[in-house]
Amino acid sequence: MPVNDEQKRISMFYVSWKIYLAIASVVALVVAILFLQQFKTNPFFTPRTTPVVRPVVETTPVPHTGDAADDVAIWVHPTDPVLSTIIGTDKQGGLAVYDLNGSQLQYRADGDMNNVDLHYNFPLSSTTVSLVSATNSTNNSIAFYKVHPDTRLLEQVGVNAHDTGINVYGTCMYKSPVTGKFYVFVTADDVGTVQQWEIFDNGNGLVDTTLVRSLSLSSQAEGCVADDVHGDLYIAEEDIAIWKYGAEPQDGTTGVKVAATSKTGPLKADIEGLALYHTSDNTGYLIASSQGSSSFAVYDRADNAYVGTFKIDSGNGIDSVTRTDGIDAVNTPLGSLFPRGLFIAQDGTNDNRQNQNFKLVPGQNILRRIGTPRQEKGIEEGRSTGNLLIPLCS
Repeated sequence: MPVNDEQKRISMFYVSWKIYLAIASVVALVVAILFLQQFKTNPFFTPRTTPVVRPVVETTPVPHTGDAADDVAIWVHPTDPVLSTIIGTDKQGGLAVYDLNGSQLQYRADGDMNNVDLHYNFPLSSTTVSLVSATNSTNNSIAFYKVHPDTRLLEQVGVNAHDTGINVYGTCMYKSPVTGKFYVFVTADDVGTVQQWEIFDNGNGLVDTTLVRSLSLSSQAEGCVADDVHGDLYIAEEDIAIWKYGAEPQDGTTGVKVAATSKTGPLKADIEGLALYHTSDNTGYLIASSQGSSSFAVYDRADNAYVGTFKIDSGNGIDSVTRTDGIDAVNTPLGSLFPRGLFIAQDGTNDNRQNQNFKLVPGQNILRRIGTPRQEKGIEEGRSTGNLLIPLCS
């Protein structure tokens, strides 16, 4: 074959190859554009970024430096929710009470208070009160207070110091739907011991206790929360998992693993605070502080299925939240800032080298970010005197 014919065939081959490459490049570009459009329109293609919410209020910093602020509980005012308060622990000195603007109303220097919880309608002196429990590391006891509804301040109502015999750490409260009795759970800070104490009026208008059950986990646990409706007790074993136990004294000592820690999440050790956000009597969410990732993992209250994760970023002139210990949540409307309730978290590192404090996030922002329309029906059903509003422990 003549050389010039061979050259023509080679030349045509290269031209055809260039045309093929050009067509392939155009097709790849079109596919890439369509794929990117799917990221914007189809939830299945949504990038795996953690949803972000922003605080609208922060509290006055606790008076002590270093790792001081720890746990928090929300008290809902019985007649005017805007007058509700936040009770926060300073584990280097006491308990602080804040209003919903974050201003401090009271500071009780009663000892190194680590965790706090409260429960409504506790019978005391021929009436019912909002009862607050706190673990006091100074003498390893449980301190008890009532919230005065007029002043919104704490008044001590415990019988001396309730010595637990352990190094106290976390606490949460429970009212049995079976017997109507009240209980407080206390975790130990050096072993996996969890105690359950029945609490009652001693006949003189003071709170007394009796030990009714002890649980044992393999390692340290702090955060806990109890569900009055379902009769469940959730405990955060910091390095291992969230466990669910029956909350009645006779429910035994065997727990069920709800979610375990891992290097990739959604729970990265330590697991710290736990809280329940109710959407009805029977539905809602279990929220856990994943301290290792400075985020919050959300689980379905009914079947404990994983729902999603969110973080609290900076906004509204308030810094972001990192390495949270205690948390709390309520669903009751608390004024224009919190029309669907409130989520509050301890901030491990406050900005401008200030002492630690607590950050407040509107409940509706969290619901919107984790995309949970299936349980929003009935979310306005919160009652300041009912079981839906138990700001449980962290």
